Amino acid sequence: MAGNTQMNENERGLFSLHGLSGFLIAVVLLLSILGVLVVSSIMVQAGEAQNPYTVNQDINGLKFIAPSDEQYKNVDYSPSK
Repeated sequence: MAGNTQMNENERGLFSLHGLSGFLIAVVLLLSILGVLVVSSIMVQAGEAQNPYTVNQDINGLKFIAPSDEQYKNVDYSPSK
C-alpha cells in the first residue's frame, strides 16, 4: 500500500478540500481578508484626515540640552580619512 497512489473510496477524507471547492473556499477567504483590510484602511484614513499633523514653528520652543558654548565640545572636526 506504500507505493499505491490511488485513493480508494473508504480512504477519502470527509472534509478534504480538493479541486474546485477548495479553490472557491480559498478565493472567498482571501477576498474577505482583502475586503476587511481595505475597509479598515479607509476608516483609518478618514479618521486621520480630520486630525492633520501640524509643525511647530516656534523657534523659542526648542530646548537645548546644554548651554550653547558646551554643545559642540564633543564633536570631532578633524578631516575623515
